[in-house]
Amino acid sequence: MGTAGGGGAGALRLPGLHGYAAEFSPYWPGRVACAAAQYYGIAGCGTLAVLEQNEAGIVLLRSFDWNDGLFDVTWSENNEHVLITSSGDGSLQIWDTAKTKGPLQVYKEHTQEAYSVDWSQTRGEQLVVSGSWDQTAKLWDPAVGKSLCTFKGHEGVIYSTIWSPHIPGCFASASGDQTLRVWDVKAPGVKLVIPAHQAEILSCDWCKYDENLLVTGAVDCSLKGWDLRNIRQPVFILLGHTYAIRRVKFSPFHATLLASCSYDFTVRFWDFSKPNPLLETVEHHTEFTCGLDLSLHNRGQIKMTCNICNEILNGQSK
Repeated sequence: MGTAGGGGAGALRLPGLHGYAAEFSPYWPGRVACAAAQYYGIAGCGTLAVLEQNEAGIVLLRSFDWNDGLFDVTWSENNEHVLITSSGDGSLQIWDTAKTKGPLQVYKEHTQEAYSVDWSQTRGEQLVVSGSWDQTAKLWDPAVGKSLCTFKGHEGVIYSTIWSPHIPGCFASASGDQTLRVWDVKAPGVKLVIPAHQAEILSCDWCKYDENLLVTGAVDCSLKGWDLRNIRQPVFILLGHTYAIRRVKFSPFHATLLASCSYDFTVRFWDFSKPNPLLETVEHHTEFTCGLDLSLHNRGQIKMTCNICNEILNGQSK
C-alpha cells in the first residue's frame, strides 16, 4: 500500500483491490469508507476499507474482509461506528468499526449480486434499502433479522437505490431496464416510472434542496434531471462524458451543483443552472472511475473517488 499527495490531492493504493464505492462519514470529517473487490468483482474476496485524511495524506485506519466482492457501502445514521456493505453473493453485511472482527450480522435474501445499499437519512426511521441484480429492491430494519418488504417491478438489473432526503419512506431506483422508479414503503407497487434513458441507468441521486428533483446517469454518457411533477421530458441534460456514467451525486451545499464519475476515467463537476454547465473535468484516475462522494463537512473537500485500478483519490475544490 502506498500513498501520494500534492497539489491539494492525495491518493492511496490498495494492492489487489478494485474500488467500487466510497462514502464520507456523516460524523467525522475526513473519514471515508470504501467498498472494494478483487479481480474486478468477478471472483475473489471483498474488503471494506475505512480511511482517513490527515496532514500526512490518506491513511488506512481499518479493513474488514468478506468472502465475495463488495460493491457498495453506507454509514449508519444512528451509530458513528456502524456501516453496511452489499456483496456479490447477494448478502448485506453490518460492520462495527470499533470492533476488530466482523461482521456483526449478515442478511442473505437477494438471489444475485446486491449492487446497492443506502441508509435512510430522514429522522424517525432507521431503514435500509438494497438493490440487486435479481431485479428487486428490499427494505430492511437493521434491528430485524429479515427484510421487511420486497419491491418488484424492474425488468432489469437494479444498479442504484437511494433514499429521498426529504420524504420519509420514499426511495428511488435506477435500472438496466432504462427506467428510474420512485417507491413509497407504505404503499404497494411502484409510485412512479420514468423512462429516463434509452440505455442502462447506472446511478441516480436526489437533490438536497428540492424534493421533486432527481438526476440519472447512464450508459449513453448523459446526465438527466427529472422533476417528479412533470416527467414528460428532463429539466436538464448534461453531456461531456465519453463513456458510461458510473455514479452521480448532488452537492450538499449548492442546489444546482453536482458531480459525476465515469468509465472515461474522469470526474466532472456541473452547474445545471449555467449556460455552460461543465465547471471542471478532473483526470486523476488511470482506470474506470466507479465511486464518488461529496463531503458533508468541508466545502473545500469536495470529492472522494475510487476506481477499478485500486486507487482512492481525494481532491480539493478550486
